Amino acid sequence: MKSKYILGIESTAHTFGIGIVTDKGKVLANIRDTLKVETGGFLPRDAAEHHYNIANEMLQNALKTANIDISHIGLVSFSQGPGIGQCLHAGASFAKYISLTLKKPLIGVNHCLAHIEIGKLTTKLKDPLSIFVSGANTQIIAYKNGYYRVYGETQDMGLGNALDQFGRELGIPFPAGPVLDKLYFEGNKYIELPYTVKGMDLSFAGILTSAKMQIGKHRKEDLIYSFLHTSYAMLLEVVERALYYSKKKEVMVVGGVAASKSLRTMLESLGKQRKVKLGFVPLEYAGDNGAMIAWQGYLQYTKGHERQTLKQTKTNPNQRLDSIKITYLK
Repeated sequence: MKSKYILGIESTAHTFGIGIVTDKGKVLANIRDTLKVETGGFLPRDAAEHHYNIANEMLQNALKTANIDISHIGLVSFSQGPGIGQCLHAGASFAKYISLTLKKPLIGVNHCLAHIEIGKLTTKLKDPLSIFVSGANTQIIAYKNGYYRVYGETQDMGLGNALDQFGRELGIPFPAGPVLDKLYFEGNKYIELPYTVKGMDLSFAGILTSAKMQIGKHRKEDLIYSFLHTSYAMLLEVVERALYYSKKKEVMVVGGVAASKSLRTMLESLGKQRKVKLGFVPLEYAGDNGAMIAWQGYLQYTKGHERQTLKQTKTNPNQRLDSIKITYLK
């Protein structure tokens, strides 16, 4: 790669993002747009259509923000998986078009790995236990012997999706997380809800169903406080066990739910008790974004010396991060 500029394209779900970073980790552009829906959730075909329609405009905005010409791009990277198939295909198709047009190398990267590595870049943590909490994902992850290992994870739905579904029942528009997080601090009564931790794994379906059934029977702010507090307590129980097992001295939170102030408050208490260093990915990199995809592409292509044929860049909606050999960490 002769040029120092890397382009990243994110399209795993409802957000389409384009990022441009340098080989030194400086983010020059991080442009994104999220499909908006008035009621209910979003349909994959609508999200994919949204991505196709705005892709070129987003690219031009990113180049303008970075103040470079497209010919300066030295590497094109994109989210290969996991994610929604139609959405992934929209981003991959655009990335391949750019790569072929510019005659520049192309590399597909794991979306979850990208969240972790942009977190490490921005928090300056070296070897953390990572809490990856987003819409579809809830995993406790740490690096060991050439792979990122999943120490615990959700067995049904991601915490972010549980929050959004609960918010929807309360009449809060998507995404509900920020509104729920604000109302959490207005609750003053704890309502008992199902607490489900199975060994090192979690389940959010039971607490979500129970919380929905409690709507109208309690003050809204108290129910929100109880739902979030119980869900986060479940998460932190697994984190505490993983810390003991992994012997890590750092804890990092990445993914969209990393923006939660209520989660941060509870984690800071745990950090003081266990004497571990905490790091929270900055808000602009917490949700899905193109900058993290660009940085992950740089790490794999330049630091890891990875190369992919066009066939190897096929999208994989069910791709697991713990199945990927990490070549860029020594």
